[in-house]
Amino acid sequence: MSVGVTRGVALRGISGHLVDIECHVGQGLPCFEISGLPDTALRQAPQRVRAATISAGISLNSRQLTFNLSPAAIPKHGTGFDLGIAVAALAACGELPVDAVRPVAHVAELGLDGRLRHVAGVLPAVLAAQRAGCEQVVVAPDDVTEAQLVEGVRVCTARTLEELVRGYSRIARGGRYPEAAARPHDPSACEDGGRRLDLADVSGQHEALAALMLAAAGGHHVLLNGPPGSGKTMLAERLVTILPPLTREQALETLAVRSLVGAMPTSGIDLQPPFVAPHHSASVAALVGGGTGVVLPGAVSQAHHGVLFLDEAAEFGGAVLQALRQPLESGQVVIARAREQVAYPARVQLVLAANPCPCGEGHGKGLLCRCRPTERRAYAARLSGPLLDRVDIQVQVPKVSLAELHEAPSDSSAAVAERVLLARAAQRRRWEAHGWQLNSQVPGPVLRRAPWRLPSVTTSGLDRALDLGQVTLRGYDRVLRLAWTSADLNGRPTPSATDVGLALMYRTQGAVAA
Repeated sequence: MSVGVTRGVALRGISGHLVDIECHVGQGLPCFEISGLPDTALRQAPQRVRAATISAGISLNSRQLTFNLSPAAIPKHGTGFDLGIAVAALAACGELPVDAVRPVAHVAELGLDGRLRHVAGVLPAVLAAQRAGCEQVVVAPDDVTEAQLVEGVRVCTARTLEELVRGYSRIARGGRYPEAAARPHDPSACEDGGRRLDLADVSGQHEALAALMLAAAGGHHVLLNGPPGSGKTMLAERLVTILPPLTREQALETLAVRSLVGAMPTSGIDLQPPFVAPHHSASVAALVGGGTGVVLPGAVSQAHHGVLFLDEAAEFGGAVLQALRQPLESGQVVIARAREQVAYPARVQLVLAANPCPCGEGHGKGLLCRCRPTERRAYAARLSGPLLDRVDIQVQVPKVSLAELHEAPSDSSAAVAERVLLARAAQRRRWEAHGWQLNSQVPGPVLRRAPWRLPSVTTSGLDRALDLGQVTLRGYDRVLRLAWTSADLNGRPTPSATDVGLALMYRTQGAVAA
């Protein structure tokens, strides 16, 4: 047999395509050619594969090898095709059973000594293989735990290419390639740092705590505006402690993104919503994704199904903040390149924290503020109107007084989380038949039409604000969503005028003062 075929996975974002790795052994001068739109790392595979096979006791140097990665029109990236290329070549040369390797997906890099090495993106690759009907994958030992998160796929491994060849030789003798043993769970490796945080640690800030509970119940975006040291970061970090745990499907989506950037947890699946807080010097590519060659996900996608916290939001670049506008509306980031278009999920809760002015003392009467009026206006303008129009809750976070410091602790995260769960259950019962889970996901026109339209006596204040130009139509819809969440938290079947008034107040009161 002069042709050997096995499988690999070509990733595009967190989705992937099963790829046939075909190898033909021809007559003629030795060569090693790869076709099928390989990138630079993949074009360097011949050197790694030749050295690895020699380490396994088999030489390919005298062969004329031609590889095709089919479908050839899909761009292929990275070193994860190394193992599949080596297996296809060995099958074509008669060293491996052709029928045994054909249905198996191989995802690993090869070292020059023949060892199988970790590659980024194993979880989305195995998920793509499973969706395409592949029943067995071979990965590096370091990637076994990650690959075993996908149900319905046999995960196999080998430390070296030589060990892999011996495993396949058992199949030729009527045996079966052994499945990788599951690694025991190590509780000490669990990333539970965020779970040790608690809302009870916060002193005072009753209004901000109520706003945080409202945001968690309905999935709303938040702006915390206040002087330095008032507790804005402390509040934002504790938002994830009152969010419901992720479902397994949501956790796999989140981990698939983290796998692409090499940030997988060592403890396997993690059901806690992610919390991502990029530095204010982050670029557009770092926040929404991009890069040369391989398009990697940014911070907004790494926070998928969790919280994206932008501390010192006014210090972020203007272009960086504007890049968030489309993901906040659509729940995904679409990055276009000349040869491909990559989409990453980005359904996040955005939390912005900002000072009232550059010196931070422009709160209250502002007697200690050292900023000129022009500086304060320029600082406020950094958070543009179109961005703030997408933020449902804008709340002031004043300095904590001595009396508040000695008050009894606020409700714990566990107690608040129970109220959030009840409110979300009410939303799910209301909207599940329409394909939505949270009030923040419901389109505005739905809330403005029967049977969900509120009576005019309830929305009179909001209607007047729209007539006076105090809110946009997008803002009008967002106030309605927030009012429904307030009603759900208070156990009311429909929002009252108080709920609408509260939502309208949160909509406008926390904007950075000009």
